[in-house]
Formats: sequence, C-alpha cells, structure tokens
Amino acid sequence: MSLQVGIVGLPNAGKTALFNALTHAGAKVTAYASVDKPHLGMAVVPDERLEQIAAIIGSAKTTPGAIRVVDAPGTGPAHLGVLRPADALLAVVDGFSESADPARDRETLRLELLVADRDHVERRLERVRREAKSGDPALRREVAELEAVLAHLEAERPLSEWSGALPRELEPLTTKPLVDVENGPGGIDCLLEAELAELPDEEAVAFREGASALDEVVRRLRDTLDLITFFTANENEARSWFLRRGGTALDAAGAVHSDLARGFIRCEVVRFDELVASGSRSEAARHGLQRLEGKTYVVEDGDILNIRFNV
Repeated sequence: MSLQVGIVGLPNAGKTALFNALTHAGAKVTAYASVDKPHLGMAVVPDERLEQIAAIIGSAKTTPGAIRVVDAPGTGPAHLGVLRPADALLAVVDGFSESADPARDRETLRLELLVADRDHVERRLERVRREAKSGDPALRREVAELEAVLAHLEAERPLSEWSGALPRELEPLTTKPLVDVENGPGGIDCLLEAELAELPDEEAVAFREGASALDEVVRRLRDTLDLITFFTANENEARSWFLRRGGTALDAAGAVHSDLARGFIRCEVVRFDELVASGSRSEAARHGLQRLEGKTYVVEDGDILNIRFNV
C-alpha cells in the first residue's frame, strides 16, 4: 500500500494550494461550503538512485515512490473521517494574512481533530451498546472500553495520550503524527508552489529559492515517520518504495503487494552502493554481496529486494 497523508486546514489557509503543489493535480480552489468531496492525488517522489539501478539491471522503465494525498473538504467530523486511514496529517495554517496567528490556528485544528474523534467514538459506542444487548461478553467489554475512551476525549485529551490499547476499528485522528505547514514567508508559499507545479521542472527551479514544497514536505515526513526507501528491480521495471525504519522483509513485501507477503518465501538483498560498485547483480552475488534473507530481515535504506513468493 502507498504511504498516505491527509491535509487539514481552516478556510483560506492554503491547503488545496498545497495539495496542488504536491500532486500537480490542478484541483479547483473553492470555499468550504461548495465542496463535499475530498481531493485525491499522488505525489511522485523522485530518487536519483532509481535511474542508476534501472541502468544496471536493464529495467525497461522506472517508477518513483509515491505518496497518496487526501485533501479533506472541511474540518467537521463528517469531512475529517476520510483521513482516518492516513499515516500522517499535514496541518496547514495561515502565515501570510494581516490577521494571521499560526499558533492559534494550530490549536483550533487540534481541537477539530479531537471533536471528530469524540463524535466517531460516540457513534460507535451507540452501535456497540445496541449489539451488546445480546449478552456477548466481548461486546460488553468493548462498551466499557469505549465509555472510558469517550470520557478521555470529553476531557479534551487527545488519544495520543491514551495509555491502553485502542480498538483497531477506531483509526483515531488524534494519534496520527501532525506535521505543521505554515503557508507564508516563514514557511512554504503554497500558492507560488502550486503555480510552479504547472511548469516544467527545469523552469520551476529558476523561480524558486530553496527546496520545493514537495521536497520540504517529504523531508518532514521522513523525519516524523522515520521513513526509509527500498527498491525492487527486474528487466521490466525498477521501482522505489517507502517503509518505516525497522520494517522487515515481510513488511516490504506487503508494501509492494499483499500477495507477496502472503506467499513470501525469501528475498535476495543487495545494497545500492554495492550493486553500483559491482556493476551487475550477478557480480554482486559472485562477490558474496547479494544475500538470501528471510521474512524477519530488517530492511535498510537503499536495499534492493528481489522477493521470491508462491501463492
């Protein structure tokens, strides 16, 4: 599955401009009241190592890693629900208008997320209470647990501060890493970056000072989520993928496709720098630089995996 991030922000903060800057989707910037569906797009993240790998392996094409980006249409509970599968949230705050107060807006967004979680837990509790009338002990335990979680939220405490385990089905927003993006001179100029996203890369560079919005957001996500990049490559395609640091070969297989994880047998692993130094996968293997690893192998940044599986 692709890494997924959600974008949240108050009206006119610049969140859809950031969405366009990341995805090149050209979504129409409109008022909250006229939008009832999220914007969905993919942010393609180039990696200079990918072309080198493709040249050595003889891959017909390259596919850079991508991040699925979801721009929520508002901050109400009904709108924020689409962000529950996200791995992290980008909180866009106004840093350009005369009345801008980024700190105040960040607090407002955190409260909106908390309210959305409270509403979500409350609705689930109502449903489980009805089902628990059957006398099922597991449902009765869940009722007690949800009542405690709801009380925690009603005390205006995010679920990141909850000490126990949470029901998997909740997918709470207030446990997700929140990456602040200030739209303005002190942060990222989202409108300018959205406009530059419509130009060819070589032209955009001439108008930009420093890193692009995509580069900066990816850097922050790497730091926040502790991400690494691994690669897969064969004669058809060389591709890069994201994985949390500490992830195993089985996790990597699952990131590529669920069938690879389900039928995982082993994987052949060679490091990027060792493949480049060897000049080919066969030479790397001849020098003992390509290793056979099992599902518990911890993947490192730059690893090139050839996953063997059988379904």
